[in-house]
Amino acid sequence: MRRKHTMIQQKDYKFWFCTGSQDLYGDECLAHVAEHAKIIVNALNASGNLPYEVVWKPTLITNALIRQTFNEANNDENCAGVITWMHTFSPAKSWILGLQEYRKPLLHLHTQFNREIPYDTIDMDFMNENQSAHGDREFGHIFSRLGMERKIVVGYWEDEAVQKKIGSWMRTAVGVVESSHIRVMRIADNMRNVAVTEGDKVEAQIKFGWEVDAYPVNEIAEAVAAVSQADIDTLVEEYYSRYQILLEGRDEKEFRKHVAVQAGIEIGFERFLEEKNYQAIVTHFGDLGALQQLPGLAIQRLMEKGYGFGGEGDWKTAAMVRVMKIMTQGIKDAKGTSFMEDYTYNLVSGKEGVLEAHMLEVCPSIADGPISIKEQPLSMGDREDPARLVFTAKTGPAIATSLIDLGDRFRLIINDVDCKKTEKPMPKLPVATAFWTPQPNLITGAEAWILAGGAHHTAFSYDLTAFTYDLTAEQMGDWADAMGIEAVYIDKDTNIRQLKNELRWNALAYRK
Repeated sequence: MRRKHTMIQQKDYKFWFCTGSQDLYGDECLAHVAEHAKIIVNALNASGNLPYEVVWKPTLITNALIRQTFNEANNDENCAGVITWMHTFSPAKSWILGLQEYRKPLLHLHTQFNREIPYDTIDMDFMNENQSAHGDREFGHIFSRLGMERKIVVGYWEDEAVQKKIGSWMRTAVGVVESSHIRVMRIADNMRNVAVTEGDKVEAQIKFGWEVDAYPVNEIAEAVAAVSQADIDTLVEEYYSRYQILLEGRDEKEFRKHVAVQAGIEIGFERFLEEKNYQAIVTHFGDLGALQQLPGLAIQRLMEKGYGFGGEGDWKTAAMVRVMKIMTQGIKDAKGTSFMEDYTYNLVSGKEGVLEAHMLEVCPSIADGPISIKEQPLSMGDREDPARLVFTAKTGPAIATSLIDLGDRFRLIINDVDCKKTEKPMPKLPVATAFWTPQPNLITGAEAWILAGGAHHTAFSYDLTAFTYDLTAEQMGDWADAMGIEAVYIDKDTNIRQLKNELRWNALAYRK
């Protein structure tokens, strides 16, 4: 029997809570600082708003202890980041060496233990002890002086909005840490003469930690050929039990044989990826070697398990799909994440939008309603008619991202989109589809995307949201910031004149 599992398997990540102080105010004050920090940590963990556990750490006072703690965080494989808070004033020069040596994401929580000023009883002891307004500014200054990236969250620690912001950042932080464990397998090469799917793989490994390797198609084809008929038959039965079968006049036995080809590809590809430890894959319809069909249904199923994918050799999008699947793992009632491609417009006034699809490979995690198996001829690839999963996507707010290589730097374009139902079904279209209107509207959104150099392939997700649209883009923007690359937002506030200026400024800011 073939083992069933979800591919995304990651460490039991935790986040350290490090409180800053100093020894000028006596032992009683320090005892209060430690006690208050523990109360905050326990409340955060009990809130249900954080996807990962927060771990309390002893109060940081001295240069040596700060440095030691941050290096321990670096070396702890389960630590995905540090949350800092200055309960009292904490002289920032003590933090310099520790911060310089620290290599993981950091969130600066600007809060205080008490919600309000105790007007009737406040004295100088209270003022000295509850000094976050003072201490966090000192701490923030040294980050700016060092030119280091960090996430700042401001607000009261018991407020749900603050807790959700912390939880949202945690997902980004895990995406940053896990990025260095992403390995992309390229089957063959990029589609000939296409510009946007190319890129500097060395720089990608420097910036993101990605390993991108090419394999001859017949190596993986041999893995497909080695799959036993019994394993194929078992998986075909799973397909037939899970999905609607749309013969549409085709011979049933022939149809089943074509479906079985995809089952063999799924099993063979997955075994090949697991054996060689890759988490994302790209294929190219122009180089299929001994494969009987372009991988369609097979790739869709692998994406659903958590693998990244990009068509026509697009390794950047494949890695981004993997990153975004990691960031959205475990979200309750998740709506899905997929590889996607801009295809054709509806330009009717008041009904504007982009029909999104690909030749075959759209992840069924985004499906709304029934999922069907169809077999249709494919003009590209020169192989037999491939089986594919066909469905329509969910509605609601989502995000489309495009990572592009501008030659001297990477740019991540982040577009808020609104997914909608099409006016009518499309019975003759044998591919999975989504239909969305980019924010602020199709005309401005498309112009902005083209100005920024966005690709026709995107990594797309409904689930990079916490509780507002803004956090959708914020999470991916935070990821870009942590990676030291340019982020361009296209959203409800986008103005073309301002965007042109932003792109000009970015060209200077990110110039090597």
